[in-house]
Amino acid sequence: MNNLIKENIILDITFDNQFMFIKTDSTMVKIDLNQLSKKLLNATEIERALYKLSPSGYGIHWPLIDEDISLHALLK
Repeated sequence: MNNLIKENIILDITFDNQFMFIKTDSTMVKIDLNQLSKKLLNATEIERALYKLSPSGYGIHWPLIDEDISLHALLK
């Protein structure tokens, strides 16, 4: 699994109601926010759109709602 994370580059993160879509250079992953994060589920469009990828590439941070998600958890 760690190879998947190291080899993929996140190109885009989008949302549609209760789902988050992560587009990488090799795949698209659909994640149900009900199972992932109540903060992201209840966040506004602006709060969801303002994210930062960690310098190491292993996580995503949403500063307006103080949420951190591991890429390993998302891409498994």
